[in-house]
Amino acid sequence: MSAQLASLSGPQKSAILCMALGTELAARVMQVLAPHEVEVLTREIAATPVVKADLVEAVMREYREMARAVEQVARGGVDVAREILEQALGPNRARPVLERIQEQLSEAGLTQLRRAAPDVLTSVLRGEHPQTIALILAHLDPRQAAAVIQAMDPELAADALYRVGRMEKISPEMLQLVEAGLGQRTDLSLAQEMTSTGGPATVAKVLNFAPTSLEKALLEQIAARNADLAQQIRNLMFTFEDLRLLDSRAMQRLLREIDNKELALALKAASDELKQHIMSNMSERAAETLREEIEYMGPVRVRDVEAAHTRIIETVRRLEEAGELVIAGKAAEDDIIA
Repeated sequence: MSAQLASLSGPQKSAILCMALGTELAARVMQVLAPHEVEVLTREIAATPVVKADLVEAVMREYREMARAVEQVARGGVDVAREILEQALGPNRARPVLERIQEQLSEAGLTQLRRAAPDVLTSVLRGEHPQTIALILAHLDPRQAAAVIQAMDPELAADALYRVGRMEKISPEMLQLVEAGLGQRTDLSLAQEMTSTGGPATVAKVLNFAPTSLEKALLEQIAARNADLAQQIRNLMFTFEDLRLLDSRAMQRLLREIDNKELALALKAASDELKQHIMSNMSERAAETLREEIEYMGPVRVRDVEAAHTRIIETVRRLEEAGELVIAGKAAEDDIIA
């Protein structure tokens, strides 16, 4: 059985693993793969006949051992990882893998990348797997990451950001492995300490610095893969308190679209600064009416206030997409200089 297992390619093993996991779990696995990886894996599944139970068990065992080894690099150190890998792969196959891990773990975490110019980073990341690019983007300054994705192929940028959006905590050792691999191709200078998470909020921060047309195109591609994730990102890109970024003309345009009771409900949990900013763009009579509406409203449920925030944010986004208002500080390819 060991000889038969060793003869299988990576995609063949992955196909057997997905078949063993079942339709639902296999679909979740494919959601985090690049389109070409999904195509390869699907082709292997379609081409794979009935697999004997002992071969399935061998593939599952190898997967479990490899997963444990990766986890132990972070939790138990290289010695524990060596023991696990030697049991899974044998001493001869495990030795070169552990040597690379030990060498790479001696390097500093992704500190070489934060101060690099965007064009340098773009060059460094060219040809890398989207998951590697996603890991790097998640640990860059948002403005820097935005500059990098502008220089990338839109499809690749969308794939990388999708992966950032689904990313959770990454072990420092994994960051070190990635940096060590990239470090062989660059002499980037040291910089600040890296963060350790991705997620929708990270993508939102990056897209806030991207040109509006690019932002829209990337979100559409992300939405095609996961509509809920795209909506989370959109909601995080502009918060209710960010209404303070609207200048007088934009605020007045927005106020024409919002019902007074809806605005009063939304302002129940707003800062005094935001309330003042909104009321300063209203007539004295309208502002006084709004104050009275807020006062007479009494206690309200948090979820109702948050729902009002969401509806107003959606209105802002709609007006922005229509070109009827501009959010101060938001980059756009067709900015006008007076």
